[in-house]
Amino acid sequence: MANVTDLQTKYSKLAQEYSKLRAQNQVLKKGVVDEQANSASLKEQLKQRDQSLRKQEQEMDSLSFRNQQLAKRVELLQEELAASEAKGRKGKSKGDSPSQHGLQTQSVFNEDLQKKIEENERLHIQFYEADEQHKRQEAELRARLEELEKNSEQHQAIVDGLTTKYMETIERLQSDKARLEVKTQTLEREAKECRMRTEECQQQLRRCQAELNRQVKQSSSVIQEKVPFNDTKFSEYNSLNVPPHNRRHQLKARDVAGQALSFIQDLVAALLNFHSYTEQRVHIYPLDSSIEPISPLNQRFSQYLHENAAYVRPLEDSFLQLHQSITEDTVTVLETVVKLKSFADNFSTYTHFLQKILPYQLKSLEEECEAPLCTAALTAKNRELQSDMKRVTSVFEKLQSYITLLALPSVRQDALPQSSTSAVFTQLAACLHSLHDAIKEMSKHYNQKAGLEQELPTVTQKLCTTTECLLGSLGSLTSSTGKIATFFSNNLDFFTSPGYSPRGSTVALNPLQAENMLANKKRAAAYIQAIKKPCPQSVPYKEALSNRRILTSSTESREGLTQQVQQSQEKIARLEQEKEHWLLEAQLGKVRLEKENQRIADLEAQLAVALGGSPDSRTSATAASTLAQSHEEAETEQKAAGKETTLCTSLVGMLCTTPSIENVGDEESREQLIKTHYMARVGELTTQLQISDSKAVHFHSECRALAKRLAIAEKSRETLSDDIKLANQNITHLQDELATTKRSYEDQLSMMSDHLCSMNETLSKQREEIDTLKLGSKGNAKKNKGR
Repeated sequence: MANVTDLQTKYSKLAQEYSKLRAQNQVLKKGVVDEQANSASLKEQLKQRDQSLRKQEQEMDSLSFRNQQLAKRVELLQEELAASEAKGRKGKSKGDSPSQHGLQTQSVFNEDLQKKIEENERLHIQFYEADEQHKRQEAELRARLEELEKNSEQHQAIVDGLTTKYMETIERLQSDKARLEVKTQTLEREAKECRMRTEECQQQLRRCQAELNRQVKQSSSVIQEKVPFNDTKFSEYNSLNVPPHNRRHQLKARDVAGQALSFIQDLVAALLNFHSYTEQRVHIYPLDSSIEPISPLNQRFSQYLHENAAYVRPLEDSFLQLHQSITEDTVTVLETVVKLKSFADNFSTYTHFLQKILPYQLKSLEEECEAPLCTAALTAKNRELQSDMKRVTSVFEKLQSYITLLALPSVRQDALPQSSTSAVFTQLAACLHSLHDAIKEMSKHYNQKAGLEQELPTVTQKLCTTTECLLGSLGSLTSSTGKIATFFSNNLDFFTSPGYSPRGSTVALNPLQAENMLANKKRAAAYIQAIKKPCPQSVPYKEALSNRRILTSSTESREGLTQQVQQSQEKIARLEQEKEHWLLEAQLGKVRLEKENQRIADLEAQLAVALGGSPDSRTSATAASTLAQSHEEAETEQKAAGKETTLCTSLVGMLCTTPSIENVGDEESREQLIKTHYMARVGELTTQLQISDSKAVHFHSECRALAKRLAIAEKSRETLSDDIKLANQNITHLQDELATTKRSYEDQLSMMSDHLCSMNETLSKQREEIDTLKLGSKGNAKKNKGR
């Protein structure tokens, strides 16, 4: 069951993390969609501005063309004016009427020319202003477009990272789900087996209960008939009575501790999230640490909050140890639960941590109130949050004092009277309810504060996301404290019940009685098992006394016997080692003997070959045969032959010969030949040994060099593999850049083609206007000539 609850808690934690990440993913997706919409609108505005720019360029081209036409017309008019002036000078003698007509036409042309010049200046000024305004707007839009593209790239990178992270989380959760399903199936099978065993045990229990009821009736009848003394009448004489082991109480205590462990784990997770998101909020509001440095007070506050896991995690670990110490075979009362003291110490440490960070929390809220855009309603909510934090810290201090009181009996007996235990448990339940109310109130005020902060103009998406996560952690903290308070109130009767107490006494159970209780339980179980076996025959009293004397004497000599046994075992081990050593030595000696026999045979063969052509071949053969035999065998052979032998020893070996005057010089020459032959052979073997040693040294050096080269090659291979990875990354990056540049060039080409089409249209229109103007100018010239 513990494994199932652990798996359920882990799966619920994973589900909470997944829902949290999913909420963050939704927020980020919404931000990315908004940014994409803004980018699309800005692109549309840029496209409209480009169209207006094209229209203004077309107007500018038409105006420049019109200006050129007017300049040509002015030149034509000036030429006509000069021609008319020349004609006027020639026709002065003809009369005044033509001169007056020329003056009138000149004044008309001058007025027309002045109007056209003014209009041209005005059009130039308008064109210059429009061009400057268009350039300025184009620069602003381009800068804004670049900034939006950067933001879009950053958001896209964040979305991609979160997507990969979420995919990994989903895959991990799916694998955990599959593993949990497999484990669930195995647990179901085990549960079925346990049900079957439970049914069998219930049947056995019924049989045992019937048998025990029969034995109880029999025992009670025997006690009533044959036991006249009963010492339970006076309670003051019964302080040594040990209560029976309450198995139901132990199972209930184990179940309650398991439920409390799951609630403590939820509380620890909520506290970790609350402190972590508070640290993130300190870095974002009222000053963003990524833009400007935060105050030294908030820096110290964030440092303390960063260390929250060192104070919160031990709560779960110590309570897990407490849960593991409560089993079916233990005695669970306040005097025997030793692990409760470590949980109380860890809770006291966390309470000191809350007291340490409380002034920084209050100062941080005061800094938020001093912000320039902080409204009066937001200031009021900050004041309410300050009072809520003070209340939560004070409630934790009360809880710490009650838990310390409950942990005292396990350290020192009579530290907490039995009558005060129920009062402490009752106060602890009330304190847990007040903690739930305080955290619920703080969560409500935080929700109201978050609603007011979202109305501020300077609020960022990062602050909104962090605030939502903080509110989620406060919600989980509220639910976990509510569950703990409800759980403690529901089990208050179990906590205040005595559970174990000696018969006829109100004194609390001490650890010695608990130890005696467990010993009595084991003895009772052994006795019940022994009852099922056939009882042995009883032993007479005198025989039992003699057996006791023998047993006492044997126990006195048992230590000496154990020492002798140890010494004999050590001696046997040493002898076994020596036996193995001498077996190895015998095997080595046998191998050496075989080598010596082989060497003697080789020497005999070489000796026979060396002395094969000498005149005394029979004597040499006899000498070679005597090298393989012993001195006694040679003497017996020589006695049998009836001759007297002589034994000659030298550095080479032994040589047995028959003394004669002719063979004295031959023996010395033969020994000298054998000596020279073997010395030559030893020299050859020495040279071969030296050559083989030098070759071995050379091969060793070559192997070391090859090993070094192999290590260098491995390092170069690793570096080359890294270079290949970098090159592949550069290739992919360049391919991306090539695709973007290709796309941009295609866009520019499409724009240029559109611009060329528009320019062709304007040129065709200008050509038509030029043709019409030429025709008009020709018609005017003809009219002037006609005049």
